Amino acid sequence: MLRLIAGFELPTSGTIELEGQDVSGKAPFQRDVNTVFQDYALFPHMSLVDNVAYGLRVRGMKKVERRERAVQALERVQLGKFISRRPAQLSGGQRQRVALARALVVEPKVLLLDEPLGALDLKLRQQMQIELKELQRSLGITFIFVTHDQEEALTMSDRIGVFNNGKIAQIGTAHEIYQRPTGAFVANFVGTSNLFETELAASLYNRSGQFVLRPERLSVDWEGNTSTNDGVTSVRGTVTSLVYVGHATQVRVALEGGPVVVVLVDGDLPDDGSLIGQNVAVSWADRDAVWLPDAA
Repeated sequence: MLRLIAGFELPTSGTIELEGQDVSGKAPFQRDVNTVFQDYALFPHMSLVDNVAYGLRVRGMKKVERRERAVQALERVQLGKFISRRPAQLSGGQRQRVALARALVVEPKVLLLDEPLGALDLKLRQQMQIELKELQRSLGITFIFVTHDQEEALTMSDRIGVFNNGKIAQIGTAHEIYQRPTGAFVANFVGTSNLFETELAASLYNRSGQFVLRPERLSVDWEGNTSTNDGVTSVRGTVTSLVYVGHATQVRVALEGGPVVVVLVDGDLPDDGSLIGQNVAVSWADRDAVWLPDAA
């Protein structure tokens, strides 16, 4: 999709529009877009300022002006004091910032980002996510960001498009995609979901179709007592495993006549295996069940 927008591939049907104008037949250099690649693609023999200024040089800008613009772009990504260094003298996160500065210095209308944070460690990736979002807001231009990291997509995006087999399965805000998935693929792909198949769904609610529940919407009664409150459904089951994830514990419970569900439990639980095999009850508010229209 990025290659189509950038002009490296031609669409077999449909059009690509930029600010309402059809650019489908235009060459890449005729489109006001720029790309940040996953591998940075910096020139190793050039200084940072020359790397960033290269696009302006190709466009015929005078040396003094393009250097000034390149320095400003590097300062924008907090690398102004390293302008004379070469890429080999930088960390992975710093090289990523240089690639961003180089893409932004020509002031494109759309910036395409091809998994730009995939090669970074977790801490640096999280830091760069925040910096990228702040940069996008300050510049006010469109960022199209491709990632296979679902948490990154939820963190970074104003709007998300989830692709499946080359087609868009759902478009929406991060909240809509996570809380109201329109199909089983989106529900399972973005975050963790507990899918209740048609047979169990029918026995619980006397209606056809599948529904999903997020792990944080479920609760466990360790005594095995089911809830009698209106608007709450409970099913008995057996604990099969526990996975400690730091801020909480993922408790997997095999429900009677149903699937193995994941419940996110806050607080400390014994890690000696004593809870495995225990009979419990899993409950949830009926309003938290998201019915999938494509499974009806």
